[in-house]
Amino acid sequence: MKKIKLSLLFFLMVFSATAFSQTSGFYDFKVKTLDGGNFDFSSLKGKKVMIVNTASKCGNTPQYKDLEALYEKNHDYLVIIGFPANNFASQEPGTAVEIRKFCTDNYGVTFPMMEKISVKGDDMAPIYKWLTSKKENGVMDSEVKWNFQKYLIDENGKLVEVLDPKEKPASDKVLTWLSSK
Repeated sequence: MKKIKLSLLFFLMVFSATAFSQTSGFYDFKVKTLDGGNFDFSSLKGKKVMIVNTASKCGNTPQYKDLEALYEKNHDYLVIIGFPANNFASQEPGTAVEIRKFCTDNYGVTFPMMEKISVKGDDMAPIYKWLTSKKENGVMDSEVKWNFQKYLIDENGKLVEVLDPKEKPASDKVLTWLSSK
């Protein structure tokens, strides 16, 4: 009987240590939209996801047009999520209302836009901690280099690739990823 109790105690200790040491999965995140609503990443299960840190006053800002075209063409199985961020040369100084107006008026953006966050530094948003840390995502470490860096997530919530900010949203690499099952 004593051996059973010790075995049970050992099992509970190992289970507890394992359960509490695991990091959040992609589908565990909940964030605020640019319009103040709630967005639950669990709603993305079964879809490919491209996460992009955006800015309104950047040389890469015209990528909004390409991102929207890619989203319109593939929205049945691809979700593009924009995270406005002001981390690089203060190129996203606007309020939520100003950012929404800019994106809609200039690029007709319909893909989900989240509230403005920080994508690096001490105040980095939790989703970007997950995206940039192998300890969190289980795949790779990365650093957000500039506005419009792209993170590709597969249908199972696994980080697949990090794309340079200059890489076009509809590059061969992205189209190959989209066509893979």
